[in-house]
Amino acid sequence: MAVKEGNWQEYPYPEEAMAYFDLKGVWQAMEECQKQGLTKFIGVSNFSSKKLQNLLSFATIPPSVNQIELNPTWQQKKLREYCQKEGIIVTAYSPLGSVGTLWGSNGVMDNELLKQIGEAHGKSVAQVSLRWLYELGVTTAVKSYNKERMKQNIEIFDWSLTKDDYKKIDEIKQKSMFSNGPSKLTETLWDEEN
Repeated sequence: MAVKEGNWQEYPYPEEAMAYFDLKGVWQAMEECQKQGLTKFIGVSNFSSKKLQNLLSFATIPPSVNQIELNPTWQQKKLREYCQKEGIIVTAYSPLGSVGTLWGSNGVMDNELLKQIGEAHGKSVAQVSLRWLYELGVTTAVKSYNKERMKQNIEIFDWSLTKDDYKKIDEIKQKSMFSNGPSKLTETLWDEEN
């Protein structure tokens, strides 16, 4: 699903702004690109388990990666388990919640449990979140232009989370960044899966 080209100022987008695409045709074209050596790997973004099952029912080359919103406040356990079972790498976007964006939230960075874990280890909330993803075996798409934050983002490899830390992280209330978006888009995007 996508938003059609046009000057769509309304949000949530009106029904007439939404377009559906031919997944099978698009995937076959992507497979052909890989077969011709135009790309090494092909993958997807924001695919639920249901959408991945559909894709895998006709794909001759499975997706190598599924890039999804993933952080301690939106853990997507079922989807991560499904991807692992199918050998699909999970890449987390918005691992810190996209603070300051239209769609993002402060839910990760302002989370008291994550702050407590960080204080116990002498680390920041961002470092706790990134370490959690690293220990899960998830790759991350971290974005920062701030040199100090970039330095902190890389300083996650000299310590580990404890079992108690994991219990606390499991207690965090789950909420997608898109849960404030248009309900029809959210239902279609995530297939009511979390």
